[in-house]
Amino acid sequence: MKILRSDLPHCPELHGAVVVIDVLRSFTTIAYAFARGAREVYPVDTVEAAHRLRRQLPDALTVGAVGGGAPAPGLDMGNSPSAIAALDLTGRRLIQYTAGGTRGLVACDRAAVLLAASMVCASATAEYLLRLRPPSVTLVVTGVWSDRDGDEDHACADLIEALLRGDDPPRERYARRVRESDFGRRFAAATDPHLPPADLECAAAVDRFPFAMPMNRLRNGLLIRPVPAAA
Repeated sequence: MKILRSDLPHCPELHGAVVVIDVLRSFTTIAYAFARGAREVYPVDTVEAAHRLRRQLPDALTVGAVGGGAPAPGLDMGNSPSAIAALDLTGRRLIQYTAGGTRGLVACDRAAVLLAASMVCASATAEYLLRLRPPSVTLVVTGVWSDRDGDEDHACADLIEALLRGDDPPRERYARRVRESDFGRRFAAATDPHLPPADLECAAAVDRFPFAMPMNRLRNGLLIRPVPAAA
């Protein structure tokens, strides 16, 4: 299996199996939503698309944030895994917009296999891919911005790659990289009410959940349902 790396601007060019990674916080948030009983998640690439879809799915919970982490205007709640973890979401649908992760998913419209991933489901993501055995896998890091190194996403990509190559490295080194990344340190500083330290701890919980998050393609977009690693 050939393992490649890419980033957000190159998502429209990617083919084959693609894993879009967003540790802080898109795909950590939806993983916790699934753990709290959510049925499915609809990722969208604009706030306006989230509002349009909610008109079609009025029972859906809208979740998201703009660049930097502030809640997206008009949505029900921000992109916070610790806040999601406090809810009972049994049977609920979610619509999610974020400046990195969900935009990357929607942009990967040529991918034959497409997954969302974060640290909390890294091993399950690797297991899902190992069952499929695609000729190549591209790991997309979405967290690199002009003011951020994105090392939380690079760490997740490094762990998934190691697992795909048959290694089983200690997980704590990857959790530490999440906490010590540029963005991770902003959560740890506790100076921004939209970046709570509790979210950082949620994101650094490596392999907390035993499911992968593959995309199902709909006529008008994408749908995520969790798939247990043992399935």
